[in-house]
Amino acid sequence: MSLIKHLLCGLGAASMALGMAASMAADKPALKIGYVNGWDDSVAATHVAGEILQSKLGYTVKLQPVEPAIMWQGVARGDLDATLSAWLPATHGEYFEKLKDKIVVLGTNYEGAKIGLIVPDYVEAKSIEDLNQYSEAFDGKITGIDAGAGVMRRTEDAIKQYDLDLRLMPSSGPAMTTALTRAEKAKEPIVVTGWIPHWMFAKWDLRFLEDPKKVFGDDEHVDTVANPGLASKAPEAEAFLKKFSWGAEEVGEVMLAIRDGAKPEAAAREWVEKHPDRVAEWLE
Repeated sequence: MSLIKHLLCGLGAASMALGMAASMAADKPALKIGYVNGWDDSVAATHVAGEILQSKLGYTVKLQPVEPAIMWQGVARGDLDATLSAWLPATHGEYFEKLKDKIVVLGTNYEGAKIGLIVPDYVEAKSIEDLNQYSEAFDGKITGIDAGAGVMRRTEDAIKQYDLDLRLMPSSGPAMTTALTRAEKAKEPIVVTGWIPHWMFAKWDLRFLEDPKKVFGDDEHVDTVANPGLASKAPEAEAFLKKFSWGAEEVGEVMLAIRDGAKPEAAAREWVEKHPDRVAEWLE
């Protein structure tokens, strides 16, 4: 009888815990957070923040993949409560200027965001100006991503301004990383268009080519932007989002796990479980 009684007590405690969690979630509003689908850093940061909001603070959270313009408009209108994917001051500068009176910048969640031309560390070229000298080693080409992407437009400008004897070859994000994977395995020279934060920096020793003419601009930062109504709607959530900020190795760990096949939700949950002290800092 004592064993049955013990099991019943355990079931009662578990039921009570579930009931308390459900009650806590019921007392709090549901939140919608937008992110840019296809941007690995956006997926990683948003899912980790969403996991913390749900598992630690008891909010029901819907993560909404959208295009950048719709993301900004959604936050301004209140269709979205927040986004952790605002690249400023340049990449999303136009959206910010149009909507800055209708949104609130809660803070920077990633410092040192950057676009440019990237090479493996074993490549001899140090600057974009060096590329002509090593053009033959690169097979006369720069491996790009989707035509029309911001980094591709800047690369076209770089080819003109540095008078480069290389062709920009459009492909896609996955095709670019596949080419980089092959080159890394064979330790062959390659130059690609890219950005940080990106999982490839967690996997290989890479560096940006120096850009003395600043064609690719200065470093940016990724900010968390919210609808002004979030402060009264979900003050605990706003307080957490103000504090949420991490570095290249942290976001790289989540991005690499997703790249290696983990679902974003599972990768975020595992990261949160493995880093309780870091999470506690954001929740203080």
